[in-house]
Amino acid sequence: MNYSGWPDPGDLVVGKIDEIADFGVFVTLSEYEDKRGLVHVSEVASGWIKNVRDHVSLDQTVVAKVLDVDESSQQIDLSLKDVNDHQRSETIQDWKAERKADNWMAIAFGEDIADEQYATVANAFLAEFGSLYAGFEEAAIHGTEALDDTDLDDEEIDLIVETARENVSVPYVTVSGYVDLTSAESAGVDLVREALDAAEGNGEVLVSGTNEGSEGQQSEPSGVPEEVELEVTYVGAPEYRIRVQAPDYKTAESQLEASAERASTAITDRGGTAEFHRERRSDDE
Repeated sequence: MNYSGWPDPGDLVVGKIDEIADFGVFVTLSEYEDKRGLVHVSEVASGWIKNVRDHVSLDQTVVAKVLDVDESSQQIDLSLKDVNDHQRSETIQDWKAERKADNWMAIAFGEDIADEQYATVANAFLAEFGSLYAGFEEAAIHGTEALDDTDLDDEEIDLIVETARENVSVPYVTVSGYVDLTSAESAGVDLVREALDAAEGNGEVLVSGTNEGSEGQQSEPSGVPEEVELEVTYVGAPEYRIRVQAPDYKTAESQLEASAERASTAITDRGGTAEFHRERRSDDE
């Protein structure tokens, strides 16, 4: 992703070394329309430097700290020695992520995307998510809802979501819990099976009343959100494991609790019992 204008003093920038001289190193800043910056020899590395080429090489990608910017003379002063290992690693990671996002923009809108449209989408993502990559990631996880608060039109949103879901690898977290389900009824096995179906988000669950048809009773779909993966597996009677994979812990925990509650409602409304617990109790799985 290219930024118009100039970096600010204190910024960490990514560039490629294109010239090495005795007095310093010239760096092309790929993020800033290929503007060039100078790393004075005293800013290449700590301590006395006998030969600059012992520390850097041509075409090397580096992370530099912006020391000063003089727009009138088109000069950017940079430092390599003021960037620690953590800053270097984090900045390169973010840079690589934005390069991926830049490629996704071309996939979504075509290689010949107009600068104006690119800027519109990029600015919307920067304002809402902080980066172009984060915007695509949110679109992959939450779909069109993630972009509701942007000024992008429906066609742009659809193209972004389609591209994101085909190309973005979304980080997920996994949580687990256990539910004990029992029924003394003659059809107890079927009742437990129905409770497990409810836990997995199949069918509908009652949200008020205790028997079907009672006054004030309502039912609603018990489906699991599209970005969540949920499975229920047998551990050892009467114990069943609920495993949830979601984009974040808050969502994962809420879906785990909702799954256990659906199972509990489904079986206790028919005279059975249910107990949710976080640790496994059965000896064998």
